[in-house]
Amino acid sequence: MTKLGKKEEEKILSKDTDETQKKESKEETVSIKDESSEEKLKSTQEKLLRTMAEMENQRRRFEKEKQEAFEFGGFNFAAESLSLIDNIDRAIISFKNDESLKSNKDLNKIIDGIEIVKKDLASIFKKNGIEAIDCINKKFDPNFHQAMLEVENNTKEPGTVVQEIQKGYMMKERLLRPSLVGVSKKREEKGEKK
Repeated sequence: MTKLGKKEEEKILSKDTDETQKKESKEETVSIKDESSEEKLKSTQEKLLRTMAEMENQRRRFEKEKQEAFEFGGFNFAAESLSLIDNIDRAIISFKNDESLKSNKDLNKIIDGIEIVKKDLASIFKKNGIEAIDCINKKFDPNFHQAMLEVENNTKEPGTVVQEIQKGYMMKERLLRPSLVGVSKKREEKGEKK
């Protein structure tokens, strides 16, 4: 072989090697691109699923808030309206205890008129899910009662509500206003000292 033959042979070999290297490099690039596009696809799918789940959670929260707004939208109004019933009760007691009015023959008519207004208001409250809390002779529950005083009483179990100072009310399952109550406690014996 001539020198040119060797050089040509080297060129051919070098071309083959270069082409092989280029092919391998292209295959690696393609496989890297394939992997990265697969990873990108997976990543995009995960993001899409998370976004869809978040949208569904947001929709549920919105529905719940809408339902609560519908059910309890008048909650503040109802709480403020409770003072009407309290004032009507106070007026009735005041009229009944006023010595100067006891001699008035129309006193019973006035009280009857006020009682009718009270019944109508109680009926409106009941239609809207507002009801008084029954607390007398019940076990004290801080979720529904607010203790204002303790009453010594050995006939009742300690912690029993024995006096209602102000009525409490519930609106559906929510506490509108706690009952202000007196709670029983055992009488201390005079001989006992701590």
